[in-house]
Amino acid sequence: MREKISVIVPVYGVEEVLGRCVESILAQTYENLEIVLVDDGSPDGCPALCDDYAKRYEHIIAVHKKNGGLTSAWKEGVRHASADLLGFVDSDDYIDPDMYERLALSLFEQEADISMAGLVFDYADGDYPPRKETNQMRQLAYEEQELKALYPVLLNDGSFIGRSLQPSRVTKLFRRHVVERNLELWDDKVTVGEDLQMVFAAVLDAKKICIVPDYYPYHYWYHMSSMTGGYDPHYLEKIKLLRARMEAISDAKGVYDFRPQIRNDFLSLAVMAVKNEIWRNHTDSFGTILKKVKAMCQDASVQEALYHHTMDRIGLSVKIYIFMMKHGLTLPCYLVTKVFFALYYHIGSQKE
Repeated sequence: MREKISVIVPVYGVEEVLGRCVESILAQTYENLEIVLVDDGSPDGCPALCDDYAKRYEHIIAVHKKNGGLTSAWKEGVRHASADLLGFVDSDDYIDPDMYERLALSLFEQEADISMAGLVFDYADGDYPPRKETNQMRQLAYEEQELKALYPVLLNDGSFIGRSLQPSRVTKLFRRHVVERNLELWDDKVTVGEDLQMVFAAVLDAKKICIVPDYYPYHYWYHMSSMTGGYDPHYLEKIKLLRARMEAISDAKGVYDFRPQIRNDFLSLAVMAVKNEIWRNHTDSFGTILKKVKAMCQDASVQEALYHHTMDRIGLSVKIYIFMMKHGLTLPCYLVTKVFFALYYHIGSQKE
């Protein structure tokens, strides 16, 4: 019999779409699967749905825990999983039937610790065409020394959000040891970049990784509320925590100094934090938003990143935006952001 794969599904507040997710895993062509449904204290009907699936299928396990967030949920799933191969699917998404078949085939053929594919952003609004995302890696496999050669661009290649490593844990199949040994390094309090901290540490422990090229079996369900709403007043503090945890992981592994790349990635996210404040804050007054943007730009961590980043492949528009942030030019930041997103969503909403 084929080696077992445990697919871990954190579950919270997805009563209406949980069935779509679970059924897509049940439909996998890979024959030896275990599904671990982790109810993270969901307040809706999800706990009962998880129990029902566990009663109907002997290879489904239902785990119930107090609400602790996404990272705590999938970590709990790892503890209950019985297989040496681990996959992850979020409960509001779904996967193609051959996803684990192809990831496992690549992993077995290459004798790798991690196999990777891409994902598709499927928009709830049909006016927006699907968008694909994958790793910026050219080879089918990377041995340990070849992987080390990627370290200088693993988290940032000098461009804006220039990650060579696509950070989603859900597009990957892991050997258990590269996950299990890092459970204590992954901070449950991280809520922006949860996957980045996870995949980063796992890849640094891998002896070999492999890529399934031009393959996008994971469907990330994207709602319009996520695109135009979803204002988060604490976004800057969350990415500061992510930066601290990434630096802690880099220091703990001690294989390469990733701090300059982590700084670059943080600055990219800080630019997005400013844009989040301007575009998505529909509650505060114009003057209050400008004050908040100024405070964000003057934040000590942001200023350090603005002055010491090493991104040498950013375009002119990003250079100008960074200049405006560096010098506290909040009104130009406001106007540029408003115009850009108004045009972006207008163009994006036009049917082809």
